Amino acid sequence: NTEITPAPELTGSIGINNRLRRELASTLASLRLFSTDREVRWVAAQELASGTDAELLPLLEKALASETDPEIRARLQLAHAQGSLGSDDAAIRLNAVRVLGDSIDPNIRQLLQPLTEKRGDAWAEPDSAVRAAAGTSIRAIEKRLALAENVGRAFTGVSLASILLLAALGLAITYGVMGVINMAHGELLMVGAYSAWAMQGVFEAYLPNYLDWYLLAAIPVGFLSAALVGVLMERIVIRHLYGRPLETLLATWGISLFLIQVARTVFGAQNVEVANPVWMAGAIEVMPNLLLPWNRIIIIGFSVAVLAAMWSILNLSRMGMFVRAVTQNRPMAGCVGVPTGRIDTMAFGLGAGIAGLGGVALSQIANVGPDMGQGYIVDSFMVVVLGGVGQLAGAVWAALGLGVLTKFLEGWTGAVVAKIAVLVVIIIFIQKRPQGLFALKGRFVES
Repeated sequence: NTEITPAPELTGSIGINNRLRRELASTLASLRLFSTDREVRWVAAQELASGTDAELLPLLEKALASETDPEIRARLQLAHAQGSLGSDDAAIRLNAVRVLGDSIDPNIRQLLQPLTEKRGDAWAEPDSAVRAAAGTSIRAIEKRLALAENVGRAFTGVSLASILLLAALGLAITYGVMGVINMAHGELLMVGAYSAWAMQGVFEAYLPNYLDWYLLAAIPVGFLSAALVGVLMERIVIRHLYGRPLETLLATWGISLFLIQVARTVFGAQNVEVANPVWMAGAIEVMPNLLLPWNRIIIIGFSVAVLAAMWSILNLSRMGMFVRAVTQNRPMAGCVGVPTGRIDTMAFGLGAGIAGLGGVALSQIANVGPDMGQGYIVDSFMVVVLGGVGQLAGAVWAALGLGVLTKFLEGWTGAVVAKIAVLVVIIIFIQKRPQGLFALKGRFVES
């Protein structure tokens, strides 16, 4: 057996530039268009739709003739239209521009934009009909992009509202029942978030095969941990300060600083990492520029479930009846035998536990650190005051309004100006309607 060795002058490395890489990628993608695997063809069509050379048009026409999947056909038609923009036939270019007008890809808009511009004294596109069609297609694409952007902002606003709702529900109970302005409520969110981090560590150490389910175990742990902290706060400090709102505010502010320092001492000053389970990873692609993350979708559903559980407790249980009685008229509730002291403790623990659930949810979309609760305490109070004291429906609508309004304003004006604008709107609203969106009903409310 004789091994043939090429002459040294015939060997050497081949230089590859970006243009050659693009051509190789397009060629490989075109070859995969005829695969029997639908996913392989879909990926190839996606790659070609991002940019196609005129040399591949015959191959694309052949693939279109044999392709039956409507989604893949749509991507192939876009790719074919992009390749046809360089045709010498104005009718072919006109048809390609019209096909591209059905896209929502911002790259297509950039591709069509030069057709409406001049190069010196001459138009880049000599045919007036093609130029007009390009302008129409660009406006149609921009309209769809704006719609997708607004839908994305609305979704992000609802996601923020779900977190605000979980934070504000517990605060609505404690403030509504006891009139306590709990400045440490944000730290109860932090307790729930660190509970999720702790359960993640437990599953990593002892149940690695079930790590993706640590979050389900973190839900009851976060609730009980925050509820225990809340009960201790009420029993040790707040119980002795009822009827003294200023002292209560200062005391709970001191408790918040204490809890922050405890977290720094135990867990460190740096943020800790809480990973999303596999079933919360990824996103739903609604449009090319609109992705709805699974973690936010699940958190919205979780908030709805917590809200339903809260409504059931307050409206269908004996404890809920007592809580509503104390909220409406504490002296009269005590006169008819309602154990107001015990209800205070239970309500405070329930509100703290719900804040812990909010912290568990927040750990999936935000950094977990000792100071994480500070950014939500003011917004939570705004939700409670805007919605009406002790009113679940008011808290829901207030959270939705604040969340969606904040995200839309952030997109238009920036985060700082948006926060100021929201505060101004709330101040004006409270001046006109101090009882909030939903006022308590009853003959003793005014007293």
